[in-house]
Amino acid sequence: MSKLTIVARIIAKEEKREFVKAELLKLIPITRAEKGCVNYDLHQDNENPNLFLFHENWVSKELWQEHMNNQHLADYIKATEGAVEEFVVNQMTVIG
Repeated sequence: MSKLTIVARIIAKEEKREFVKAELLKLIPITRAEKGCVNYDLHQDNENPNLFLFHENWVSKELWQEHMNNQHLADYIKATEGAVEEFVVNQMTVIG
């Protein structure tokens, strides 16, 4: 079983940027403590402060899927409803 890399791209509505950022930051300590989480790093674009990117690595796809079903993620989605313009998740594998 190979490690799974996740790149999650979140674009906040400009007037909701700080709110979305605060909600994203809440996810970090909870997720880092989850079984199978190798790293869970949040980035904010230097040119477009409305753009956030999570770079994550998980021991397996199964453990990442457990994370995706956790209550704290559902709470984040509910809290930020209407505040996010785009939310794209890419599942990736290291090839080199």
